[in-house]
Amino acid sequence: MIRYIYANQLSQYPTLKSTMLTDRATQFHTRLKWDVTVDADGFETDQYDALNPLYVIWDHGGRHGGSMRFLPTTGDTMVNDHFAHLAGGALCAPTLWETTRFCVSPDALDGNRVATLLMMAGAQLGMGFGLSHSIGVFDARMVRIYRKLGWEPEILGTDGQGRDAVSAGLWAFDDAVLGRMCLAAGVSRELSQLWFDRAFGGAVPLAA
Repeated sequence: MIRYIYANQLSQYPTLKSTMLTDRATQFHTRLKWDVTVDADGFETDQYDALNPLYVIWDHGGRHGGSMRFLPTTGDTMVNDHFAHLAGGALCAPTLWETTRFCVSPDALDGNRVATLLMMAGAQLGMGFGLSHSIGVFDARMVRIYRKLGWEPEILGTDGQGRDAVSAGLWAFDDAVLGRMCLAAGVSRELSQLWFDRAFGGAVPLAA
């Protein structure tokens, strides 16, 4: 199932938390060789995990199957702090949230489906919060993945060429996108909404 969990709620799910942070270390530090911090417990975290972000997590039997992290651009974000030049300057709006740390567990039986489920949940989050767009920074390998998943961003700017290229992009939220992602993930609109409502009590959250 999809869970929507704020950082200050993660302690309620210790196995989910530990497996998410170790899977992030495996993906970003070990496999992709990013310059990230891994602590003595094998957890990958950065300063943005300390800002009470909202995590979208595929919970597979209590363990992390995949996840991504959301923060409102009205506060500190990675893109504004480090990649504003790719976006044409710092972007700040209540209906624009940043997404980072898109991660699929190396233990996932079907990584493509997990990635699709995360994209679906991101679309559900955007509609549920009344957001217009999300913004993210991604490397060249992700362009093909987003295209295959059926929800490509509008690219704002790119540094580098070929496999070394890094881009900033915007994903637009609308009902048609959510419907398309639900279909691709093999999840009904009703079930996607149920997972969202379970996290927020059926109330419509307000964008920060």
